[in-house]
Formats: sequence, C-alpha cells, structure tokens
Amino acid sequence: MSSIRTLAAVAAFPIILGGCVSGADYAGREAGFSAVSTTTRSAIAKDAVWVQNQQQAKALSAQTKALLSREKSLDVDTAVQIALLNNKGLQAAYADLGDSAADAWQATMLLNPTASVGLKGIGTPELEAFRTIEGALTANILALMTKKRDIALADTRFRQAQLNAAVATLRLAADTRRAWITAVAADENVTQLQRAQTAADAASELAEKLGETGAMAKGGQAREHAFAAELAGDAAKARLAARLAKEELTRLLGLWGSDMEYRIPNRLPPLPKAIAKRDTIETDALRNRIDLKVARLELEASAQSYGLTEATRYVTDLELTTGLEAERSREDGAKKVDFTGSADIGFAIPIFDSGKARMRKAELAYMRSANRLAEKAVNIRSEARAAYQAYRSSLDIARHYRNNVVPLRAKVEEQSLLTYNGMITNTFELLTDTREKINATLQSVNAKRDFWLAEANLAPAIYGGGSSSGSSETAAAGSGE
Repeated sequence: MSSIRTLAAVAAFPIILGGCVSGADYAGREAGFSAVSTTTRSAIAKDAVWVQNQQQAKALSAQTKALLSREKSLDVDTAVQIALLNNKGLQAAYADLGDSAADAWQATMLLNPTASVGLKGIGTPELEAFRTIEGALTANILALMTKKRDIALADTRFRQAQLNAAVATLRLAADTRRAWITAVAADENVTQLQRAQTAADAASELAEKLGETGAMAKGGQAREHAFAAELAGDAAKARLAARLAKEELTRLLGLWGSDMEYRIPNRLPPLPKAIAKRDTIETDALRNRIDLKVARLELEASAQSYGLTEATRYVTDLELTTGLEAERSREDGAKKVDFTGSADIGFAIPIFDSGKARMRKAELAYMRSANRLAEKAVNIRSEARAAYQAYRSSLDIARHYRNNVVPLRAKVEEQSLLTYNGMITNTFELLTDTREKINATLQSVNAKRDFWLAEANLAPAIYGGGSSSGSSETAAAGSGE
C-alpha cells in the first residue's frame, strides 16, 4: 500500500470584531487638515495650506510673490499670511499629521495572516511513498481581541496630531507677528539714533573749533568727543540689531534670493485709542487653548493605553493555526482520500512575568498625564492673566511717554532754543537738551514696541501657540533701553 498525504491550508479566522471598521476618515491625502484649517482661521483669521504636490507649491509661490509687492511696505497681517503659506517648517509639522493619519488608517486594518508550507520525506528512500506536503495559515488572536481598543487609541493620537498641527500654525503666526514688530521698532530706533548722531557730531565739531580758539577747555572737548563716539557705537549696534531682526523675520517668512528685497515700515503703528477689554480672559483661555485640549487627549490616550495593558496583562502572545489535512491512499487498485481538520494554539505562560510591572507603568503614565493636565490648567490661567496685565500696563507706559515725557522734552528743547537765540544759553546747553529729547523719543519708541509685543501675546494666551520666549523677549526689550 502506498499513500501520499497532503495538508491544504485554509483561511479560517474567528470573527472577533462586531463589524468592519472603515479607515476612510484617515485615508485622504489631507486627512484631518480641514479641522486644523478651521481652528486656526477662527483664531487668527488667516488661511493655512498643506502643500501636497508641485502644482500647489507653484501656486503658493506665485501667491507669495504677489503679496511681496515692491510698491508698498509689508504690513504685519500680510507677513503672517506669507509665513503660513511659505514656511517649510510648518509643512513638516503638517507631515507629522499625515503620519498620524496613516497610523490610524493602519490600525483599522486586520493583520495579514502568516502562511507556511512544508514538505516532509525528501531524500529518504524508505519514506518516498509517504511524502507529505503541509501548509498552514496563522493569525494573531490577541490582535483581533484588542482591535477596537487599538483603533480608539490610534484615533485619539490622530486627534492629538490635529491639535498639534494647529498649535504649530498658531505659534508660527505669533512668532512672525513678534518678529515683524521687533524689526520695525529696530528700524525706528535707527532713525532716532541717526538724528541724535547728527546733533552729537555737530557738538563735537563745535567743541573742536572752540578748543582751537581757546574758548573751551580740553576736558570739555573730550566729553563732547566721547559722547559722539559712544553714540556712533550705539547707532552701529542699532543698525546691526535692525538687520538681524529683519533676518529673523525673513527666516519665518521662508524667503530667500530676490524675495529678500521686501520692505517693512520705518515706524510702528500708533497706539490704539481704546484698550481691549478682556474681563473673561481666564475663561476664554480655558475654553479655547489648544494645548490644553492636547493635554486632555493625552490623558484620554493614557486611559486607553491602561485599558489595553490590563486586557493583555496575562496573555502576551496568542496564535491560532488552522488547517485541513488531506490523506490520499490506494488500496486494491482503488483511490481513497480522507480529510482531517487540525488546529493548534500557542501562548506564553505567565510564570515569571505576571504583568504587574506593566500595569504599574501604565498606572503611573495615567497619573502623570492627569497631573500634567491639572498643571496646564493652572498655568494657562496664570499666563492669561499675565498677558493681559502686560498688555494693559504696557499701554499705560507707552501713553505716558507719548503724552508726557516726549512733549516735556520737546518743550525744554524749544525753550532752550529761544534762550539760545536771545544769547542767554550757550550752544552746548541747546545740544544737550536736543539729545535729551531724542533720548526720550527712543524710550517712547521702545515703550510702544513693548506694547505691541504684549498685544501680540494676547492671542497666544487665549488660543495657544505662544512660547516661553514671548514674555522674556518683552522683558529683555525693556531692560535694553
């Protein structure tokens, strides 16, 4: 009697899921971006675009060049819009959103089965008549059992990625606005210092001539020369600061080559006539801050991850092998085929690792997320209050310089000019008063800059996208006066 045994594999998978899960929400090329665009538009009233192909890139390049009109200076709103359209770092952040969408899409798919085929009885003459071909398909049951939880966790991470993309957009907008304010204020400072330099050079030249005639001592001449030299150094530093500030703005705009020839205004906008009321700024921040929503989703993801860990605490791997064995034999010249089903199951025995350590780590991850969420809520309240206090006080300070200090210095200079014309005061007293007036004007410019920086920090305090450097920039600006 001779027989040949054949094992034919069949796809016999248990139906664990209640129904088919669709990945259509994650499969699009711009999956999730509409929510990002809507969120950012409501916060900053600017459009964000996710560049997906060369045609879009060319269209946005043309739009950027149109916005960079050489006929007028670049205002702050146009600068923000150009940054959102042209900054490549922002496009990289949007690619992270695409990665998360792909991960969520992958989570909705069933795992591919593993196929194996074997042949027994090769090279053994006494077993040639009993050569066996075996095949099998294997599937991971554990992955099917936790499929719904995996999808829920992937969806939570996807929603986090959407919010993170929105935060990146708001941060770029806020950074661009602050960079524009700093660059324009730096140009205005250069203008004022150039005026002061003219007065100092005139005083230094006059001191030298008077010294030649013996009408002025060498000590007085040295003081005037030293002041003119120091002011020349200050003017040079101001010009450097202006160039660096514009370079920072250029980087955020994503410009290079001939596009760098854009112009910005030489002075900041005037102070507003009325102050913006923000009596509910804490409530607004808690309701609208995107980074707080990200922290809430992190807590949700930790809870989902904790549930997955608990579900798989004892069973770390579980596989089911199913198949169908067909045995073909010949007896008394007649062929006979017998079919036999087979199934094998394999799993790890939790003798040494009971899963308690993994449960503890999952529990700590949840507690960490909960405490960070609570901390974030407290910090957001404080940041909102601080942002409004800086806005309100900066406006008062800027108005004080504009309405009191500068007019008084101008009046002192005017009276000094009258007494000089009447031969009551000398030239150096007049030049000193002129320098003091220019000094007051510089302080007024810096105070106005600090106000507009504080105003630019209001929106990030309410919606998110601010950075720790925002408040420090304002403080540093004030300390450098």
